Amino acid sequence: MTGKPKLLSGGNPQIPKGEGDAPVQAYIAAMPGWKRAVGEALDAAIVSAVPGVEKAVKWNSPFYGKEQGRWFASFHCFDRYVKVTFFRGSSLEPPPPEKSKYPEVRYYHIHEGEMPGDQFTAWVKQAAKLPGEKM
Repeated sequence: MTGKPKLLSGGNPQIPKGEGDAPVQAYIAAMPGWKRAVGEALDAAIVSAVPGVEKAVKWNSPFYGKEQGRWFASFHCFDRYVKVTFFRGSSLEPPPPEKSKYPEVRYYHIHEGEMPGDQFTAWVKQAAKLPGEKM
């Protein structure tokens, strides 16, 4: 990829889809302002919690899974927060706080000045044990 990535609505980086760590790191590097540190922390927490985690960028968002093509989490930049999606979030204890129009999906919003903590790591560990969402 050459040049600086275009920022879409909410400051979400436009990164070409791709498998593996390189496109995810390109996405994180292009996250604007305070969101970059959140992206770095999310990625580090997921890698630490799930050894050998698979990564990809799809639909301008990093995806994480136990096997390629089956995903347990993703994140995306919005104006005021970074939205973490847990595809089987309603099965997590406790479930992430934000509901979706899809009953199984739950969201965790991280705002400026916040960082993922122990509860996020617990959700990641639980989510990685569930069947991944095929996309």
